[in-house]
Amino acid sequence: MIRTLNIDIETYSSVDIQKSGLYKYVQSPDFEILLFAYSVNGGETKVIDLAQGEQIPMDIITALGDPKVTKHAYNAAFEWYCLSKFFHTPLEQWRCTMIHGLYCGYTAGLDATAKALGLPQEKQKMSIGSSLIKLFCTPTTPNKKNGGRTRTLPHHEPEKWDLFKEYCRQDVEVEKEIERRLSNFPVPHHEQKMWELDQFINVYGVKIDQQMVDGALYIDQLATTQLMEEAVSITGLDNPNSAQQVMKWLSGQGVNVDNLQKETVSKLIKETTGNVKRVLEIRQELAKTSVKKYQAMKEAVCEDGRVRGLLQFYGANRTGRWAGRLVQVQNLPRNYLETLSHARELVRQKKYEALKLIYGNVPDTLSQLIRTAFVPSEGNIFVICDFSAIEARVIAWLAGEQWRLDVFNTHGKIYEASASQMFGVPIELIKKGNPEYELRQKGKVAELALGYQGGSGALISMGALDMGLTEEELPDIVRRWRASNKRIVDLWYSLENAALSVMRTGQPAGVKGLILARESDIINGLDFLTITLPSGRKLFYAKPFLAENEFGKEALYYYGLNQTSKKWERISTYGGKLVENVVQAISRDCLAESLKRLSLAGYQTVMHIHDEVVLEVPKEKADLDRIAAIMGAPIEWAPGLPLKAEGFISEFYRKD
Repeated sequence: MIRTLNIDIETYSSVDIQKSGLYKYVQSPDFEILLFAYSVNGGETKVIDLAQGEQIPMDIITALGDPKVTKHAYNAAFEWYCLSKFFHTPLEQWRCTMIHGLYCGYTAGLDATAKALGLPQEKQKMSIGSSLIKLFCTPTTPNKKNGGRTRTLPHHEPEKWDLFKEYCRQDVEVEKEIERRLSNFPVPHHEQKMWELDQFINVYGVKIDQQMVDGALYIDQLATTQLMEEAVSITGLDNPNSAQQVMKWLSGQGVNVDNLQKETVSKLIKETTGNVKRVLEIRQELAKTSVKKYQAMKEAVCEDGRVRGLLQFYGANRTGRWAGRLVQVQNLPRNYLETLSHARELVRQKKYEALKLIYGNVPDTLSQLIRTAFVPSEGNIFVICDFSAIEARVIAWLAGEQWRLDVFNTHGKIYEASASQMFGVPIELIKKGNPEYELRQKGKVAELALGYQGGSGALISMGALDMGLTEEELPDIVRRWRASNKRIVDLWYSLENAALSVMRTGQPAGVKGLILARESDIINGLDFLTITLPSGRKLFYAKPFLAENEFGKEALYYYGLNQTSKKWERISTYGGKLVENVVQAISRDCLAESLKRLSLAGYQTVMHIHDEVVLEVPKEKADLDRIAAIMGAPIEWAPGLPLKAEGFISEFYRKD
């Protein structure tokens, strides 16, 4: 009797999956499955060579649709969507080993996870895989040597094809071993259901205004050409885009700089005049990345005008937050234009001169309009709703900082209230028109920078100096904020001390409803420090140990993906960082709860960005108050957490 299937497939499509994503890749008319490798109940792995006419056995096809058979794959979204084109295989029967690895604190990638888990060499992915995939799974560039063919088939390279079949078989073996090793640390049922909902949101996709995208690319081309011509006429350079050439030209104008990074150029524009200023302004305009986003939309849009697969579930594996894919919706430029609709229309009509006349800086205008290329489908409208100050609310709730909870339960003006606490000024005085209003800036930057044990450096990173604050003032702001938020400061040290205590004694420790524990599987060589969140989900810190940090203090270390080097290596942490992980994870769980509730209430989410949801709703059902109430409703596992959501209705995506 078949209880489990472990599956890996190899496929062909002329669509570039890296640029266009899974959904457009599979929807291509020439998409096909080449190899189907499977293992029944953990037994021997078999490979079906579909490219050479072999057939998947009937009992396996039946098992694909059988609710009593659990299907496992690494990045199961790929196998599920590809196989769904030809077979009946409901999503809720699938389990994703990649998500399991991410949940347990490992990185994405079959090979990377196998190495991080310390799998023996024969249980690791074959290194030749990527070259075989390029050879058989993507179009071939025709040349004399290959007889002008546009595709490599098994009979063209029989020895390499045999190697490819072995590679496919090996992937199932690696996936099985990863799943076996992680089996004592299961993904919670509610996270599995969340992954399923995430797949349905990604499959549904969001419509793109293709006329707008085409107009933006056309106008960008014109603007770039004109700016380049202007720069050449001023400087006489061959390539005014070359930093080397521009720096040499600037030197000839008496301006010596080491680099032309964004901050350097912005600073120089304020300090220079005439031709030098204009050349720097042109460089700044040319540096706008707006066109890349429009290009990404064009590459990823499917036949029906929708882009799919914009979000990666558990993309941030420390906290479980989503990550952006393809168009990278998590880092879209903000929009400040008051006449967005008018600017959009000019772009749609390709009216470059009018756009330039009215708005001046064309690249900046195109950049601000990126969001507006996402539109609802016919007869629908967008309801865009987001949590208000979610992280600030969560940290106040977790720490039990009562004055902050009072603010969130009443007027919600946390920047003013923070300034009031820090400087002993009545909050009523901190309003526009009063001299005390300048304190709001200090309250704001302190709120943004200091919640996770940051100091003066964190204030500078958050733009304190750009706000007009001096470096001398910063230590005082840090001191005042910490003095006003003693319970948050306590939380940093409590969480750090609990983690150190768990590591020293092996005994679990509780802090403010969080449970820290050491969880190990000696047989499989796995060891974690875990933090159980109020939702029941856990944060995993792999291979934890204690060691002296750069300040000579005993500190917690673990293994993870270094965000700078992108390598799996040891990372040190401390109280404020642990609090940041926990707060962002709880905030993520609040969003997940909202997505689930909105779905149950019959609303279709098309995308979500950090703490904001974008719903595609029939115009007659666009009830903003009801949607905000669903998001702001109390959460069973977070009693007393004061959530609030606000939003607006729009005919295109934008920031309010």
